[in-house]
Amino acid sequence: MEKKPFFKRKSVKIILAVILSLCVLSGVFAVFANVYIVQYAKQYILEYDELNQKNTDCIMVLGAGLWDGKPSPMLKERLDFGLEAFKSGCSEKMLMSGDHGTEFHDEVNAMKDYLAENGVDRDVIFLDHAGFSTYESMYRARDVFDVKSMVIVTQTYHLYRAVYDARKLGIEAYGYKAERLQYPALNYMREPLARIKDFIWCIIKPEPTFLGEEIPISGSAAATDDKTQV
Repeated sequence: MEKKPFFKRKSVKIILAVILSLCVLSGVFAVFANVYIVQYAKQYILEYDELNQKNTDCIMVLGAGLWDGKPSPMLKERLDFGLEAFKSGCSEKMLMSGDHGTEFHDEVNAMKDYLAENGVDRDVIFLDHAGFSTYESMYRARDVFDVKSMVIVTQTYHLYRAVYDARKLGIEAYGYKAERLQYPALNYMREPLARIKDFIWCIIKPEPTFLGEEIPISGSAAATDDKTQV
């Protein structure tokens, strides 16, 4: 009977040691996943004068929210750099991938309108209405739009993960940095966690929320329109 407290103390020490070990391992894994993704993707990020050396299926611009139905400053910056990439001649098609989860939140049509207002032919601007996450955008680019190669446009902190996801899903992807404005620290703080999630998803490869019929990027973008132009 006198030995019970000793065994209880020993059990507590073992449990604490296990918890501490798991915390250390989790921290090591988190650091590894982030460093690996950044280092892996860095080699595929291009400068403007390198874009015209590529001939890709499309230029993908990733959604980043709306303000009063118009592209947010972050999204507008992505679209402006997407226009730069398009003008470089690296691709003749553009793919807008974002959240069109409801009729009241429609990133992709706002993105298409902005590009059209800046001189891009609507028939080359494809819309991915179910790009609810970076991983899902890349998965759908491959399986729905039959994209084999592309240039991805987004801010640098996000670009590493986007290029990583695309390449791990078998797409020959390159990145082009949209980098002029300064953004709240929260944008940068959440990215390490998102990289950990996508590192795991690129191993297990779950299907996205929606797939649907194939709409080849080699065809007409009109197949992705859900609004009649007047």
